[in-house]
Amino acid sequence: MGIDLQSLLFEFIGGLGIFLLGIKYMGEGLQKSAGDRLRDILDRFTSNPILGVLAGIVVTVLIQSSSGTTVLTVGLVNAGFMSLRQAIGVIMGANVGTTVTAFIIGIDIGAYALPILAAGAMMLFFFKHKKINALGQTVFGFGSLFYGLELMSSGMSPLRSMDFFQELTLRMSDQPILGVLIGTVFTLIVQSSSATIGILQGLFSEGAIELKAAIPVLFGDNLGTTITAILAAIGASVAAKRAAFTHVVFNLVGSIVFLLLLGFFTQFIEFLQAQFNLNPEMTIAFAHGSFNIANTVIQFPFIAGLAWLATKVIAGKDVIIEYKPKHLDPIFIQQSPSVALGQAKAEIIRMGGYASKGLEETQSYLATHQQKHSEIAMQVEGALNNLDKEITNYLVEISSRSMSEHESAQHTNLMDTVRDIERMGDHFENIIELIDYQISNKVIITDHAIEDLNNMFDLTILTVRQAINALDTMDREEALEVIQKEDQIDRMERKYRKRHIIRVNEGQCSASAGIVFVDILSNLERIGDHAVNIAEEVLGDS
Repeated sequence: MGIDLQSLLFEFIGGLGIFLLGIKYMGEGLQKSAGDRLRDILDRFTSNPILGVLAGIVVTVLIQSSSGTTVLTVGLVNAGFMSLRQAIGVIMGANVGTTVTAFIIGIDIGAYALPILAAGAMMLFFFKHKKINALGQTVFGFGSLFYGLELMSSGMSPLRSMDFFQELTLRMSDQPILGVLIGTVFTLIVQSSSATIGILQGLFSEGAIELKAAIPVLFGDNLGTTITAILAAIGASVAAKRAAFTHVVFNLVGSIVFLLLLGFFTQFIEFLQAQFNLNPEMTIAFAHGSFNIANTVIQFPFIAGLAWLATKVIAGKDVIIEYKPKHLDPIFIQQSPSVALGQAKAEIIRMGGYASKGLEETQSYLATHQQKHSEIAMQVEGALNNLDKEITNYLVEISSRSMSEHESAQHTNLMDTVRDIERMGDHFENIIELIDYQISNKVIITDHAIEDLNNMFDLTILTVRQAINALDTMDREEALEVIQKEDQIDRMERKYRKRHIIRVNEGQCSASAGIVFVDILSNLERIGDHAVNIAEEVLGDS
C-alpha cells in the first residue's frame, strides 16, 4: 500500500499542477488574442448593470479567472471609468462566467488531451506569427487542463475504497457546513475555484462522493475564490476594498441562502440529471452553473443596496483619477474656436495638476516603498496619456476651423504644452521603474543621497506647480520665476552628481546605487526642462 499511496499522491499533485498551469496558459493565450479589448469591453458595456453582468461573463470566459476580472474591474473603478454599482454587476457576471470551465470539463475529451497538448505546442514552437502563438498557447492550456484532470482523477480513484474517506463523505452528507468549509479551504490553498470543481467532478464520476455531499463544497468553493479579491484589495484604494467587500458579501449571502434550500436544490439537480441524462461531470457543472446564475438573479435587484452597504462599511475618501476629459465639448468647436481653445486650456490645467500629483506620489514611493503610491502614480501616468490623446485630438479638430492670428499662436502653444506635460508623466514613470529596480535588487541608497533626492523632488514639484499656475493666470512674473527655478534645478543636479562621485570614491556608495541616484536626478532635471518650456510659452504668448 505504501508505494501505491505515494504514486497516488504524486499523480494527484502533479495533475493539479498541470491543471492550474493549463488554466493560466489558456487565460494568458486568450488575453493575448483579445489584447486591450478586454478593458474596452468592460469600459463600453457597463453603462447599465445588466450589460455589466454580461461583460463580466464574457471577460471571465476569456481570461478563465473570475478573480482576474474582479482585479481588472477594480482598476477601472480606480480610473474613474466605472462606478461601484457598475462594478458590482461585472463581479456578479464574473461569478457566472467562471462556471464555464466546469462545463468544458463536463465535455469528456480527456482521451484527446495529449494530442491537443501536442497541437498547441506545435503552434507555439513552429510558427513565428504572434496570433498563431497566442492561439497555440490557448490550445496548449486547454490540453493541459484535461491532461491534469485525467491525472488527478486516476490519483483519486482508489479513494472511494478507503475507510476514512467514506466516513468523511458520510459526515459531509449529514453536515453540509463541513462541505462548505472543505471547499473554502481547498480553494484558498490552490487559488482556483475551477481546480476544486474539477476535483469534485472527478470524485463524483468515480462514485466516491454523493451529490448531497458534493453540492455544499461548490458553495465553499465560491467563498474561497473571494480571497484573491481580498488580497488584491489589501493596501489598494478605497474603491478596490469596496469592490472586494461586495464580492465577499455577494458570495456569502448566496451560500447561506442555498444552504437553507439545500434539500430542494439537490432534488432540482437530480431532476436535471435524470431529465437530460447528464454524465457525472456535467451534473456538477450544472449544479455550479445553476447556483451562480440563480444567485445573480436573486441579488441583482439589490445592487444599489450592496453599493450602499459597501460605502457605509468601508468609509473613506475615494481617490479617483479621472481618465476622461471634463471640459472638451465638441459643440464649442462648431460655435466658437476661441471658447473651444479656452476649454482645451482648462483641461490642460487639470492635466498639469495630475502631473504634480504623480510627482508627489513618486516621491512618497521613494520614501516609503509602499506599493499604493506607485499604483496611484501609474494611474496618473495612464490618465496623462489618455488626456494627451483626447486633448490633442480636440485641438486638431479646432485647427480645421478658421482662427485669428492670436488664436492660431495660442493653439500652437497649447499643442506644445500638452506634449510637455505628457513627457513629465513618462519621466516620473521612469523614476518609478528605478525605485522598483532598487527594491527588487535590494540596492541601498545612503541617507545623504536620499536627502539630496528629496530636495531635488521638492524643487521640481514646486517648479511644475508654478509653471501650470503661470499658464493658468498667464502671469509673466511667475513664468520668469519658473525659469530661475529651473536654473537652480540644473545647478542642484550638477552639485549632487559631484557629491555622489565623492561618495563613490570614499566607498560609501555602491555602483548600482549610483545608477539609480544619477538616473533619478536626470529624470527630475528633464521634468524641470518641460516646466520651463511651458513658462516660455506663457512669456511668448502674453
